[in-house]
Amino acid sequence: MVQKTSNAFIAASWVALGAGMVGYIVGLARAEMLLNEKGYYFTVLMFGLFAVVSLQKSVRDRLEKLPVTDIYYGICWFGTLLSIVLLAVGLWNATILPSEKGFYAFAFLLALFGAISVQKNTRDNMSFSNE
Repeated sequence: MVQKTSNAFIAASWVALGAGMVGYIVGLARAEMLLNEKGYYFTVLMFGLFAVVSLQKSVRDRLEKLPVTDIYYGICWFGTLLSIVLLAVGLWNATILPSEKGFYAFAFLLALFGAISVQKNTRDNMSFSNE
């Protein structure tokens, strides 16, 4: 039985995406670090968001028996894992407080989760509008 995604879950997904992204970006804007460091962390966030949306789409396409090449599927996984590793390496080497490191890590993961959920909801609800 396939159900339409509830409005509550759709709203929670958007809130997770927004809270993660806004929290992360506001944290960067207020941080006392060089502009190139801020640029690095911002780029990692954007790369991670793109990677997880692409990964969610390719996983869903495969479940629905739509063609997805193995190389693209692998690149999606690689991009997702690489974005997480790049953030972890950057935070490990950063000269910021441990609490700030934790804040960036959790805001990043919340944003990734939100992006995956929003993409899933969008895809789920597309199937209902096509019927």
